[in-house]
Amino acid sequence: MKKNLIISFGIFASLAASRFIPHPPNFTSLLALSFYVPVFLGIRYLPVLIISFAITDFIIGYHSGTHWTWGSVFLIGLMSTFFTENILKRISGALLGAVIFFIVTNFGVWSTGMYGLTVEGLHKCFLLAIPFFTYSIISTLFFSFLIELGYKFLGAKFKFKKA
Repeated sequence: MKKNLIISFGIFASLAASRFIPHPPNFTSLLALSFYVPVFLGIRYLPVLIISFAITDFIIGYHSGTHWTWGSVFLIGLMSTFFTENILKRISGALLGAVIFFIVTNFGVWSTGMYGLTVEGLHKCFLLAIPFFTYSIISTLFFSFLIELGYKFLGAKFKFKKA
């Protein structure tokens, strides 16, 4: 029980630190954590990640696309279990997670009608999101490498799930 609380707090602290410290848009640990938490700790920690995300959203402020972002985090966590064999597959899976996040959340933005509920509006919505996607890719790679390094040096010590 104590170990689960410590892990849960660690997930929250990792996510909160990257969301509350000033950063470029979409440059957080969210996507990497969404992928790696289920890979190394097990799918049972996915709700902890989503609750942590909800708590930080409560502090930052909810928006009309909150359910789309939470849903994409859930999807990334579920699909991560198919990319556990080696570091190359995990990094590839984390990047696929960034693509899933981009598609799901921007579809959510488009569905609000902000760009018009047309094919042209859908195109414009995705086109204008590309700079944010660039930051998402860079941050996902950055935090994935940090997590992989941590796993390499601490994984055996803390008996994380073998990936």
